[in-house]
Amino acid sequence: MPSACLKVKSFAKINLYLQILKKRPDNYHNLKTLFARIDLFDRIILRALKTNGIKIKSLSRQIPKDATNICFRAAALLKKEFNLNHGIEIEIQKRIPVGAGLGGGSANAASVLLGLNRYWNLNLSKTKLLKLAARLGSDVPFFIKNVKFALGAGRGEKITPLPKLARLKLWLIVIYPGCQVATALIYEKFDQFSQLTRPGSNVKLLTSELSQKGAKISPQALFNSLEDVTTRVYPVVGEAKKALLDAGLDKVLMSGSGAAVFAICNNRRQAEVLSRKIARQHKIWKVFVSRIV
Repeated sequence: MPSACLKVKSFAKINLYLQILKKRPDNYHNLKTLFARIDLFDRIILRALKTNGIKIKSLSRQIPKDATNICFRAAALLKKEFNLNHGIEIEIQKRIPVGAGLGGGSANAASVLLGLNRYWNLNLSKTKLLKLAARLGSDVPFFIKNVKFALGAGRGEKITPLPKLARLKLWLIVIYPGCQVATALIYEKFDQFSQLTRPGSNVKLLTSELSQKGAKISPQALFNSLEDVTTRVYPVVGEAKKALLDAGLDKVLMSGSGAAVFAICNNRRQAEVLSRKIARQHKIWKVFVSRIV
């Protein structure tokens, strides 16, 4: 067993497109989405324990430290699947806001799977890791793929990387307006009001536009089925979106089930200037300049 620690960066994601389709027999929903990985990241630090247990360590008060933590579940899944008696401490240094629709928990779980695969010398294939990831959460397989852009289908776990977009550079402003969104509640409300929003485009059109135009894509190509529902339940999400629109940005969208919203900027300078302006006006929000990585 290794004695040194292993540090892993755990990057966030945004959804440039999210269309929720019919409900499945397992109570999940089928969907179509376009994932993009961004440079906002948590850090996962793995350390061996002398006991056979799993310990979660974090200064964040917003994540559980017990067996309900998705990183705990990821380590427990590996231990059970391969009958391992290794103990592990998982330290989570949080920067990605919790309950933001940025995939922080899913990214952390993927980082634990990838990190422990190395730390414990398991030599698991990417295919096996993807299967394990899908058992932990719908977004987890995207982070296992380790790509900048990918399409997601099924409940989000069927991942198709988009290597044609790998060279695309997008600068973003990402706002977290300070409320944790209850994803289960949003899907419940969506089922009640699913007639609210229909996409003005489709994910193939957006992918095509991105490959040709980059940051100059049309605003209507971006879409999120859940945005109307989330902004009704959590009005501050709509306020964050309005702040980006009022700043003169037109390619603005909520990520996942919220609460984070983002805007695609023309370049880094525009992102930095406008983010500072918004941060001054809304001091309790977290405002990030970010890029696709």
